[in-house]
Amino acid sequence: MVKLDHISTEQRNPATSHIDEVSTLEIVRLMNQEDKKMGKKEQVEQLTTYMANFVSYIGKVLPDDIKAKINELAEKEDSPLSKTIYQTMKLNQKLAKELNRPSCQDTGVLQFWVKCGTKFPLIDELEGLLKDAVVKATFEAPLRHNSVETFDEYNTGKNVGKGTPTVFWDIVPNSDKCEIYTYMAGGGCTLPGKAMVLMPGEGYEGVTKFVMDVMTTYGLNACPPLLVGVGVATSVETAALLSKKALMRPLGSHNDNERAAYMEELLEKGINDIGLGPQGMGGKYSVMGVHIENTARHPSAIGVAVNVGCWSHRRGHIIFDKDLNYKITTHTGVTL
Repeated sequence: MVKLDHISTEQRNPATSHIDEVSTLEIVRLMNQEDKKMGKKEQVEQLTTYMANFVSYIGKVLPDDIKAKINELAEKEDSPLSKTIYQTMKLNQKLAKELNRPSCQDTGVLQFWVKCGTKFPLIDELEGLLKDAVVKATFEAPLRHNSVETFDEYNTGKNVGKGTPTVFWDIVPNSDKCEIYTYMAGGGCTLPGKAMVLMPGEGYEGVTKFVMDVMTTYGLNACPPLLVGVGVATSVETAALLSKKALMRPLGSHNDNERAAYMEELLEKGINDIGLGPQGMGGKYSVMGVHIENTARHPSAIGVAVNVGCWSHRRGHIIFDKDLNYKITTHTGVTL
């Protein structure tokens, strides 16, 4: 008897190895499931389209938690001017969705924080397809052209360039899933960004002073109410990355460390007391929240950084499994 199992077309498919033991209905289901499986090229095209559509969508519709917070702060403010500004913000969001256009003319520089499993089938293609997705979204959404090559000082006209979109990676061993946080870093909310290293003797009072100094000098420029991300680590780059990741957390979440969580509360109260109000026109609430992310540090240094999200905090979070089935956690009722 000639053995043919070394030929790929004659090998048993593990997914259908028990096909002689199941019902006709189950056989049909298995056949349909196999038909849906795509080759690598088709998978890349599919994921590119999903991400382009997702980028376009978050530019037009705010995350559920941000919309809820805007409504909450609008109710809490009592000055006529503050209430009028919040009404305008909500009308802007309504029209952006109805007219299918970006909710802010500054659609930012695209940034992605990718938490990808080592067994995710498109891990090697991911960075390239994210760039392609940004180009696709730029012309389909459309998005404002915001990628200017430094030193040469020309706009690429498609929102990609050297190092843009920015992709931050977290690799997850033995996982076949991929989480992607998408963020539009606009000019106004990027402007207050700052990092430095404090002497250890300055302690957490120094961290507080640093954050409050940033808020009192540049907070006005970032279109309040703000989401303030604070990173505490050893050096400027580690603190800065943590402060960016802090902006991806859902509103209402808190640092796992109870002391850090308490500091989040204190900073939120302190920044609110500045009285920036909506759009910096004065009011009781200056921030939607303060999020701190931290790591261990060198005994001789305290790295601290601040990143800010504006009231139109355009972030999205999507999770893919190995078959590119997806779940969106930031926006409900979305089909890509």
